[in-house]
Amino acid sequence: MNLPLSWVETPPPMDAAQSGAYCASLAKSHYENFHVATFFLPKELHQDFYNLYAYCRWSDDLADETGDRERSLHLLELWERQLDECYAGQARHPVFQALAETVRRRDVPAEPFHNLLRAFVQDQQVRRYPTYADLEGYCENSANPVGRLVLYLCGYRDEERQRLSDFTCTALQLANFWQDVVVDYAKDRIYIPLEDISRFGCSEEQIARREFTPSFRELMRFEVDRARGLFAQGLPLVKMVNPHLSADLDLFSRGGLEILNMIEECGYNVLRARPSLGKWRKLRLLAVAAIKRLALVGAPA
Repeated sequence: MNLPLSWVETPPPMDAAQSGAYCASLAKSHYENFHVATFFLPKELHQDFYNLYAYCRWSDDLADETGDRERSLHLLELWERQLDECYAGQARHPVFQALAETVRRRDVPAEPFHNLLRAFVQDQQVRRYPTYADLEGYCENSANPVGRLVLYLCGYRDEERQRLSDFTCTALQLANFWQDVVVDYAKDRIYIPLEDISRFGCSEEQIARREFTPSFRELMRFEVDRARGLFAQGLPLVKMVNPHLSADLDLFSRGGLEILNMIEECGYNVLRARPSLGKWRKLRLLAVAAIKRLALVGAPA
């Protein structure tokens, strides 16, 4: 489904019901993993998650689907203005009309939405990350706000849960980066910190040539272990939320760890082919999450 990006400049007239239906349709029709995630959530939260997804999907497409860096920056600027209008009670775009209801119902602050947009703008301007600290700074805006927004939607506002969520979200982002080294390079982006590439005796030219060497294997082993460590740090959050959200967190953490396992299984050669979860591996993860969720729901208080 290609989004009508012209709506950012000229939003179509829709009432609240139509806007909510649009966000639900977008979430259900495009991203199967998101649809699976909502399977574990109470029905009263589904629309809020659809609205959140629609915001993220639109923001992502404004950044990556125009084919023109300057136009993307212009549209992202307009999109952020409309986010401000949403919080001022003047939403016009269907996504913001629906999101305004979520913001009101769940008392969601604007900061995580703004932080996500900073990451999308950064993607237009930054193509390399000299240090891991630089990459962490990017993840603070590109990944961590999503986890914090999910916690807000589920009624959790404390700093401790948000801190643990940040570990998990950064780990998921890193797992996707290590999975997509070739895909990202085709977009002229390298997310492996340049200091690590240099320390292991590798080079950007090697990625361009897709030349796999023992040095590159050790580089990827190091990055995979780094992401695994972050997953371990975030794991306590699974036991600090209700069973519905716990099942989701467990599913996504296991999914991220499975990506890391697949990278390890292919000898860390992410330059040859993109490691991805097959159908049966996904079904197994879903089954495990469902069993854990039922066990948690049935456990005595």
